[in-house]
Amino acid sequence: MATSTWWLMALPLTLGLACGPKQSGTYAVGAASAPANVADPLLVEADALWEQRSDKAQLQAALAKYEQAYTANPRNREVAGKLVRGWYFLGDAHMPEKEQKIATWDTATTWGKRCLAINDAFKAKIDAGEKEADAVKVATLEDVPCLYWTATALGKWAKAIGIAKALKHKDTAVAYITRVGELQPTYFYGAPDRYWGAYYSVLPSFAGQDLAKSKTHFDLSIAAAPDYLGTRVLMAENWAVKSQDRATFDAQIKAVLDADPNVIPEIAPENRAEQDKARRLQAEASELFR
Repeated sequence: MATSTWWLMALPLTLGLACGPKQSGTYAVGAASAPANVADPLLVEADALWEQRSDKAQLQAALAKYEQAYTANPRNREVAGKLVRGWYFLGDAHMPEKEQKIATWDTATTWGKRCLAINDAFKAKIDAGEKEADAVKVATLEDVPCLYWTATALGKWAKAIGIAKALKHKDTAVAYITRVGELQPTYFYGAPDRYWGAYYSVLPSFAGQDLAKSKTHFDLSIAAAPDYLGTRVLMAENWAVKSQDRATFDAQIKAVLDADPNVIPEIAPENRAEQDKARRLQAEASELFR
């Protein structure tokens, strides 16, 4: 489940594309429709299902339970954050078709907006007409999961639609990840450095591509969390390919495929998904390096 600046990744540098669908959802907090204590048994069931998220059906069942728990207590950031992350992972790991991925990441971003709206100061700024990139300055440490998973889902959704949509939402996703880096630079196994590693490699040369900066950020992220396999996959897919460094590509892919995905139990499903990506990249290597 590697994450980064998805909107520019491998996109054609043409602007003659249809704008595509608009991102749905609003920055709103739902109204509780059940006593808050109704959420407690639902969360026990949801958490048990979440542990089995490598299986698509189990993940979908977990999301259904989390949605019921959110309905009972729509100001629970942990539940809202799990919904953003879960819908993102559903699209990233379990949806094979492009249109399915677009729809799933759109749902993830919708939940992300609800999650961020729990911060009253942030919501007030949005309601007053401020752009997300400015309103995010009032985000707090509690908002980090909402910010991170919303940015990754938004980026994936936009990239899948096309460059016009990607560029439209770039500033929002960049601002969210920047705020994550300010508040919790080690979040999710070195996520901010992982993001910037991809960012500086996938930018077009005229827009600030910097492969030296890219490698520095990837190295920092791997050093911080060497057992999170998504960083290695991103480095192989982006920095190594852009640099045409086959040795680094092969080394990172080998490290991913040789790794025990269960070494960090709480992200074993994500690591297994990254190994699947590594196998696909390995099969495409002859086309990536010429």
